[in-house]
Amino acid sequence: MSTRRLSPRAVSAAALQYLLLGLLAFLMVFPFLWMASTSLKSFGEAFAYPPTLLPRAWRWSNYGEIFNAMPMTRFLLNSCKITGLTVLGMLLSCSMAAFALARLEFPGKRLLFASTLATLMVPYQVTLIPVFILFQYLGWKDTHYPLWVPAFFGGAFGVFLLRQFFIGVPKDLYEAALVDGSTPGGILFRIYLPLAKPALTTLGVFTFMASWNDLLNPLIYIDTLEKMPLTAGLSFLQTQYGSDWPLMMAGAMISILPILAIFFVAQRAFIQGIATAGLKG
Repeated sequence: MSTRRLSPRAVSAAALQYLLLGLLAFLMVFPFLWMASTSLKSFGEAFAYPPTLLPRAWRWSNYGEIFNAMPMTRFLLNSCKITGLTVLGMLLSCSMAAFALARLEFPGKRLLFASTLATLMVPYQVTLIPVFILFQYLGWKDTHYPLWVPAFFGGAFGVFLLRQFFIGVPKDLYEAALVDGSTPGGILFRIYLPLAKPALTTLGVFTFMASWNDLLNPLIYIDTLEKMPLTAGLSFLQTQYGSDWPLMMAGAMISILPILAIFFVAQRAFIQGIATAGLKG
């Protein structure tokens, strides 16, 4: 068994690359480490100079105090409800629309797809006021409906992502299923969706992160504190007279844990979905 001997120049180049990658990784992780450290400090130590990364006295009680200061359990339940319904609605509606645009033939299909993509160029702020007036007219102000019902009407990014994946599935499977007497709906749910797990996972992770971290919409539509999701509820710890940064960082740590868990569990399918749902057709 022969081994290839690397030249000193190649070893130096590889070492420099790993050093730069390690430095960039540290710069990316450092804010998270600082947040975790601040969540375990006292109020005085959080503003001490010179600052220290590790707390002198570890205050695990900050995580208990945040539950006493705010209705954190209610915030978590609200976030789970809104995010779960949003992910479900987005996956269901986008998969059906993407399948129709990828496999069904009907007049104006290309124009409809182009119009759907064109909505990605419309800033969210342009439609903010008209949508608010619509939901207020429906009587949905101070309810969770404006936060998750729109997901059941799809999204341009999700439709595009899943359509590109469905186009990559051999059309022979679709035609063979039609010959066997299956309906387009049956083909979607029995053949295409099981094959599209990587793309569905990718869309689910993106949707989960966007809904879980959403701050603007809850502040616009919800007035009652107990109805707030976690991200919006934590913003009430910051007032015009000051902020309790250790408690805020403890709440931020609690809010980021579900995102980390979802990503680590689904990272393989997530990366595969990004790699396979490329530009096709």
